Parts: sequence; structure tokens; C-alpha cells
Amino acid sequence: MQQTLDGAMRRNLILLACCQAVGQAGNTMMFAATALSVVTFFPNRDLATLPVTMQHLGVMLSVFPAGLLMQRLGRRFGFRLGSVFGMLGAGTMVLGLYSASLVLMCLGGLILGYAVANLQMYRFAAVELAPAAYRARAISWVTAGGVVAGVLGPTLVRLTHDQLFPLYLATYGAMVGIHLTVFTIMSFIRFPAPPAPQAASLGATQALPPRPLREIAAQPRFVVAVISAMVAFGMMSFLMSASPLAIVACGLPHTEAHWVIFLHVMGMFVPAFFTGNLITRYGTLNVMIAGLAVLAAGIAAGLAGTDAWHFRIALTLNGLGWNFLFVGATTLVTTCYRPSERGKTQALNDFLVFGTTACASFLAGFLHEHLGWAPLNWYSVGLLACAVVPVLWLRLQRPQPVPA
Repeated sequence: MQQTLDGAMRRNLILLACCQAVGQAGNTMMFAATALSVVTFFPNRDLATLPVTMQHLGVMLSVFPAGLLMQRLGRRFGFRLGSVFGMLGAGTMVLGLYSASLVLMCLGGLILGYAVANLQMYRFAAVELAPAAYRARAISWVTAGGVVAGVLGPTLVRLTHDQLFPLYLATYGAMVGIHLTVFTIMSFIRFPAPPAPQAASLGATQALPPRPLREIAAQPRFVVAVISAMVAFGMMSFLMSASPLAIVACGLPHTEAHWVIFLHVMGMFVPAFFTGNLITRYGTLNVMIAGLAVLAAGIAAGLAGTDAWHFRIALTLNGLGWNFLFVGATTLVTTCYRPSERGKTQALNDFLVFGTTACASFLAGFLHEHLGWAPLNWYSVGLLACAVVPVLWLRLQRPQPVPA
């Protein structure tokens, strides 16, 4: 079995990272623009994050069909279909904002959910493009494409938000171009062929029959990995979705919200350049524990005040903690299934993760409008505790030696 990265593998990973960069930029634009665009025409601020919630709901509903489709027809077909849904969803958002229709904007968010479901599977596809010894690094490298997204997304929002009327109309138009670009780049990536149903010749692990999903899900490692990913994405969505509303409510300008989202996305993706190496050196669970500690520090910064720098530090730390916890959880998930179980296991993981994310993004707008920014951070403490206990339990059950 090949244990080194050759030129073709590097090329494929670089192209996949480019898709991650461009696709995640569109997702960042959705987070940065949606709540602020909805309040320009819809008086009920409780529902300002509803289109984002519908996107997360779309992800939750799409992960199983998208995963099974890729299992049958391959990654390239599935990812390009996701880009088509992205163009359709962004176009629907344009129509919804132009006609001041919250229903159409929510429909656009729901359609975009299929595109985002595919975007989240890039990290699993990275594992298939690299040897086993490079699993954590491949996930980390592709995730690092989000660094470009952190610059590109907020920059496009700043450049486009006032170019057409109503505000942010051009932003959603730019998102159509984002998904068209991903569709084009994806054409040049050579993914492995989907495994045949009876692939006995591919080796002992592949030849083993797939286990029932309930048996896979009952593994302690899988339970801890999924809970950790749910908390990572739930906390990220909970605080990031509400932060633009909180920033404006505290008397800070709209441009400060764009800047805070930029720092948050940098926190999410810049560490990905070295997270894989940290996992290789210190162990998956130790990096996840570090992520939990950083998330706790972000909550403390959010509770310390409501000046611009409080928001900047809190959301940057939130992004950094998300990176450590989520990349670690993803790496842990990939050790829980056989190749023949890939599609359904990844789909279950993302179904649970984005179900949590949908609930978090919806509650963010509602709770912020009725309770304020500080209570959101206090509620995040309870969410964080849901991951601290199982991760520490698994760490104590399975000590990880540190290389000298």
C-alpha cells in the first residue's frame, strides 16, 4: 500500500482545497449577509436568521441522499451536482431579496443546503485522495482552503453589499458565480472510482460485509466523535449567526460585523495548516481537548464586554476552538468505518451535526432578540459541557503516547 504522496495526489488535494476555498467563501457570505439583509425588509428580527436555519435544515436533509449518491456514482458527479444546487439556491436568494419575500429567501437557503452538504464532504474526500499515513494532514490541508474563504467571502460582501438595491442583492448574485467556479474546478479532480458492492479483490477490510448502521453508531469512538462535532458546529453557528445582530445592536457599524466574521473565519481555517501535524504529534483526543479549552476562552471573552475588540477576540477564539475540535472529531470518525460503510456513516455523522447546527442558528436570532448577547454565551457553556465529559472519558480510556 502506498504510504507517500505522489504528484497526482498533491495535485488533487490542491484542487480540492481550491474548491473548499471558493465554496466556503460562498458559505461565509451567506452568514455575513443574510441576517442584515433580512432586517432591511422584514420587521420581525426574531426571524432574521431563518434563511440560515433553512440552509442548515437543507444540509441535514441532504446528507443521506448526497452520501448514497456519491457511493454509487462517485465523488465528482456528486460534488458537481451540489454546485448546480448552489447556483439555483443563490439565484433564489436573489429573487427573494429583490421581491422582499422571506419565503423565497428561506427556500433559497433550503436549496443551498444541498450544496453545503456536499461542501462538508470535501474533508472525507480528502482522506480518499491520500495514503492512510496522511489522513489527518489531508483533512487539515483541505480544510485550510477556508483561509482563502475567510478573505474572499467578507471581501466580496464588502465590495458588493451596496452595489445594487436592495442592499446585499449583488452579494447573492456573486454567490451564483462562486458555485459556478466550484463546478468548473471540480471537473479537473481525479477521484478514486466508487467501490463495487462485491469488492473482495480489494483487500480483507474492503471485502468484509458492511455492518448495520446501529452497530457502527454504537462504537464509543463514534459517539464521542459525533458529539464533539455537534458541539463544535453548534457553538460556532450559535454565536456566529447572532454576532452581526449583536454588533449592530451594540451601536457598532455594519462594517464591524464584516470584520468580525473575517477574523472568525481566519480563526477557523488558518490553524488547519498545522492541525494535522498537531494530531500526528500529540494525538487526536489531546487536540480535541485543546479545542474545548479555546472555545471556553472564547466564551469568557464574549462575556467580558461588548466593545469591538471583545467581539473580535471572542469570535476568533471561537473559530480556533472549532478547528481543533472539528478536525479532531472528523479524524476520529474516519477510524470508525470500513470502506464499504463510508457513505452511510459519513451521512449519519453530518445529519446529526447539521441537525444541531440548524437548531443553533434558529435559536441564535430568537434568543438574542429576547435575551441579548451575554445570555447566548452563558448558554454556550452548557453546550460545551456536553463535549467535555465524553472527550475526557474517552481520553482516560485510551491513553495516547506522545512521540519523543
